[in-house]
Amino acid sequence: MLSRITINDRGAITIPARMRALFGIKAQDELIIENTDEGLLLRPAFSVPIEMYSEERIEEFASGEDAIGEILPPTKN
Repeated sequence: MLSRITINDRGAITIPARMRALFGIKAQDELIIENTDEGLLLRPAFSVPIEMYSEERIEEFASGEDAIGEILPPTKN
């Protein structure tokens, strides 16, 4: 499927609704634009949230592991 689009003064493009539907692209989705030998390539970006743990939270995890060790039988190596 080919579509002709125009870049506005701010550098934004509008992806036609048929193309967005075909590829499951929704408002606020992130795309990666990549320079290839054939031209520009747009593809979906996948973002995964990362949680940074405080020292206190890490201690909570460690104490939870100790509690599990008291419940489960020891493993054989």
